[in-house]
Amino acid sequence: MIGTLNNKNINNFFNSVKSDVKVTGLDEKNNLELVNSLNLIKFHNLFFISDDKIREIIESNKLVENYSVFKVYPKTLNIKIGQTKFLAQTKKDGNNYLLGSNGKLIETPHLKKNIPFIFGDFKNDNFFQLKEELDKTNFNYEDIKNLFFFKSGRWDIETRSNILIKLPEKNISKSLNMSLDILNNDNKKIINQLDLRQNNQIIVNGK
Repeated sequence: MIGTLNNKNINNFFNSVKSDVKVTGLDEKNNLELVNSLNLIKFHNLFFISDDKIREIIESNKLVENYSVFKVYPKTLNIKIGQTKFLAQTKKDGNNYLLGSNGKLIETPHLKKNIPFIFGDFKNDNFFQLKEELDKTNFNYEDIKNLFFFKSGRWDIETRSNILIKLPEKNISKSLNMSLDILNNDNKKIINQLDLRQNNQIIVNGK
């Protein structure tokens, strides 16, 4: 085609081809919101769209964990989104937030029942350090109802069975494994608190 068109016709062709943006991976509402945020791109020729601009717009969406972008010439831009996983929830300045596996806080009108609520003035890094230690153990993350963060950097865990586990500042995964051993041997289910804050000492409280 290019061999049969003069430069003027080529320019007219490129200028006339407008991009069509398609987004998948989020729910219908959020897919549409991302498409709308890409409106500026939709009215530009796909041949001249800046990859940096596409990345900037997509990565500004807090629901995005990962993504892939496919340019289907001459005019389609396909964007596949991997949505972040909601790991916890909290309240800051009177507003509810979900904490995603991408490390971002996403404001939400409604809290969820199946993920832990975090109390305390924590930083996101504090939570992910705890999550990393949890992942080293056989502790079932879905069994956690509440997390309590203290200024010292220490955490308490409350399970869905209403058992409170007071963790030390260090050796968290070791302490969690010790907690599991004790709780697994609690055949009568009378334990409601484990205090592992002191080195080489475990305080067990019952109902």
